[in-house]
Amino acid sequence: MGKNTMVRKVIRGNAESHPQLQTLLPYIKNNVGLIFCHGDLSGVKKIVSEQRVAAPAKVGATCPNDVIVPAGPTGMEPTQTSFLQALNIPSKINKGQVDIVNDVKILVKGQRVGQSEATLLLKLSIKPFSYGLQIQTVYDNGSIYDPSVLDMTDEILLAKFASGLRNVAAVSLAIRHPTVAAVPHLVLRGYKNLLSIAVATDYSFPKAEKIKAFLKDPNAFAAVTAAPAATKGAPAKEEKKKEPEPEPVEDEDMGLGLFD
Repeated sequence: MGKNTMVRKVIRGNAESHPQLQTLLPYIKNNVGLIFCHGDLSGVKKIVSEQRVAAPAKVGATCPNDVIVPAGPTGMEPTQTSFLQALNIPSKINKGQVDIVNDVKILVKGQRVGQSEATLLLKLSIKPFSYGLQIQTVYDNGSIYDPSVLDMTDEILLAKFASGLRNVAAVSLAIRHPTVAAVPHLVLRGYKNLLSIAVATDYSFPKAEKIKAFLKDPNAFAAVTAAPAATKGAPAKEEKKKEPEPEPVEDEDMGLGLFD
């Protein structure tokens, strides 16, 4: 009796007390194992993905990745140059051994491994493949999830929540139905309407005074903002000693000016 058969039997035997476990039955097949854990599942996935074992290329196997033979000494005897030539690998004899001149890609992803390629990689002690566990599904309290949920971070969750909140606010404003998500936009819209009324009429309130003052005399605000910028950017210069200005001559009308 296989191990998966035993697991399915245990699940069916506990169907009455734990009916949620039956959602696992369709996934208990082939060469599948179970990992029981508590806490952060993303951390468990990281540990599982790191547990990989290097393996040699087997004849007839499908390449999971490209395989490149690096340039350099091979440790092979000069009599084996013909073996490399059969695989179109440029080589030369150097200090009594065969050297590969350039990096050569001998297998591409999806290609089946031939006898010559497997023999060459074995001679060069190259193990191009690796094998390990691959997470198929995630089970939690009767629900099955795709393993991609383990890649989600707090930042991704917050971004998705914010996107959904914006959609709710947009729909609420479009159909004129107030919701909590739309309240900030409604308040801001009402505030803008009040400002528009205050600017167009004599009605005013404290927050509108500054805008009215700006519309009445924009140059006054431009001078205020330009002065600090000019002072900040200009290099310090020595002030020239000013000559004393002549005292104004008093008018003959007893010192009373036109606007006194």
